[in-house]
Amino acid sequence: MAASKSAQRTRPKAPDATQHVAVAVIGSGFGGIGAGVRLRRAGITDFVILERAGSVGGTWRDNSYPGCACDVPSHLYSFSFALNPDWPRSFSGQGDIRAYLEQVTDTFGLRPHLRFHHEVTEARWESAHTRWRITTTGGEWTADALVSATGPLSDPQIPELPGLDAFPGQVFHSSQWDHGLDLAGKRVAVVGTGASAVQIVPEIQPKAARLTLFQRTPGWVLPKLDREISALEKRLHRAVPATTALRRAALFAVRELQVDAFVRRPGTLKLVQKLALRHLAQQVGDPALRARLTPDYRIGCKRILLSQTYYPALAAPNSEVTAGLREVRGSTLVAADGSEHQADVIIFGTGFHVTDMPIGARVFGADGRNLAEVWKEGMEALRGSTVRGFPNLFFVIGPNTGLGNSSMILMIESQLNYLVDALTTLRSVGATALQPTERAQRHWNQRLQHRMSRTVWTTGGCRSWYLTEDGKNTTLWPGSTGAFRRATRRVDLAEYELIKRRLPATAAAEATATAAADADADAEEVRA
Repeated sequence: MAASKSAQRTRPKAPDATQHVAVAVIGSGFGGIGAGVRLRRAGITDFVILERAGSVGGTWRDNSYPGCACDVPSHLYSFSFALNPDWPRSFSGQGDIRAYLEQVTDTFGLRPHLRFHHEVTEARWESAHTRWRITTTGGEWTADALVSATGPLSDPQIPELPGLDAFPGQVFHSSQWDHGLDLAGKRVAVVGTGASAVQIVPEIQPKAARLTLFQRTPGWVLPKLDREISALEKRLHRAVPATTALRRAALFAVRELQVDAFVRRPGTLKLVQKLALRHLAQQVGDPALRARLTPDYRIGCKRILLSQTYYPALAAPNSEVTAGLREVRGSTLVAADGSEHQADVIIFGTGFHVTDMPIGARVFGADGRNLAEVWKEGMEALRGSTVRGFPNLFFVIGPNTGLGNSSMILMIESQLNYLVDALTTLRSVGATALQPTERAQRHWNQRLQHRMSRTVWTTGGCRSWYLTEDGKNTTLWPGSTGAFRRATRRVDLAEYELIKRRLPATAAAEATATAAADADADAEEVRA
C-alpha cells in the first residue's frame, strides 16, 4: 500500500466528518496493540485502533472473574519486542497481563491512535474507491486496509435453555462477572467445565453454601506448576535482559517439542494421560466422584486444563457434580439426567463464539456478501490472514491459527509480520489492494485439513469448541509455531490478485485528454 507523506503523520481528529486513514485496526487486545506497534515500526503511522470498550486489554480486560489467570507461562505469553522482566508469577493473573498491555501501549506511543467507545457496526468494501468504509458507534471512517484483531474469545456464548429468562436469581457469563454480588451463603450453579470454570470453582467454593457443577463432559486436568518469581530472578532479568530472552527461548523450545504428539503422533500422549489420572486419584478419594470426573476421550482432544485446586474444591462437602444443564424451572435447575438442583445464582463458563466469529456478520466484501455468509460452511482464509472477496482485509488470530499447546502471542507476531509485508509489498509494486486467488485459498485449506485429519483434536474422540457443528476444525493450526512463522514470513504475490485504484469516469476522461494534448505538444516540438 502506498504510504504518502500525509500518511506518515497522525491526522487530527474531526469527529463530525468521515476520516480517512491508511489502516484501521479493530480491537485493542494483544492482536490490536501488537498491530499498532508493528505498523509504527514499519513507518506506517496513519492508522487508528477502534475499540468498543473504554480501555485496552481485550479478553484480559473483559475476563476479571475470581482466579482468572493464563495457562501459558508468563515469559512466553508476551511480545518478543516487549519482554517483561517483572512478571510476578510463572503463570500470571489477569490483572498483571492487563497492566502489561497498558504498559506496551504507553511505551510504544499508541495512545494517539486509540479510539475508545468505537464499536464497529459495519465495515463495507467500496470497489469504486478501493477502500473500506467503517461505521462505528463513535463516527465513520474510511481506510485503505482493515485489520480485524477482535480475537476468538471476545463474545460470550450462553446456551439457549428453556426457562432461563424466568430464573429469579442472578445470571451472568464468566466474562461479565458481577463483582457487586456477594456469593457468601448462596446456592451457586456453575455451568461448564472448561478453562474458566477450572479457575472459578476453587475461588467461590469456600464462600458458597452449596456449589453445583453442571458438567456435560469432564476435562483432563494436570497440576499447574505455578510459583512466585523471586526478587533475585527479577533483578537478574532487569540487569541482564538477555536472560529474559533466554528464559523465553527455553519455554518456546519445550512447547515446540510437544507439538508432534498433538499433530502427528497422538498415541505418545498416553504417558501424559497416565499422569492426569494419577493427579485425579491423588486428589479425589471418592470412587463415584472420581469416575464422574474421568474423561472418556484421549487427552489433548480438548484443551488440557491446569490446576492444583479444582479437584479438591469439587471433593468438598458443599460441592456436587452433575450432568449438563437441560432446563430451568424457577429456582430449580434440571440436569440432563433428570436430577433437580436448587440455585440462587447461575454462572456460565460456557466459552465464546469461536467458530462463528461475530465480526463476520458486520464485514461486507466486494460482492456485497458478509463474512458470515461466505463462512456458513466453516471459516477459511489464506494462511489464516486473508479471504477472497475481501480485499485488504487482514486477520490477526484468523481461521486455523489457534494453538492447543503454546502461546498465541507467537502466532500473533507471525501474522503481524505478514500484514506489514503485504502493505509494504503493495507500496513497492504500485498497487492499492490485494486479495487471495480462489485457487491459492482452496489449496491452502485442503492441505491444512488433510494435516488436521491425523491430529488428536480430530482422532481423540471428543466434541470441542475447536470444531464446527459439522466437525470441521476451523480454529487450530495443525503444526508448530515455527512452521507457521515460515509460512507467513512474506507474501507470495503468486497467491494474490492485485487491485489498482480506479479513476472516476470524469477524471479518467480528463487524464486521457491531457495525455493526448501532451502528446500533440510533443509532436509539434519535434517537428519544430
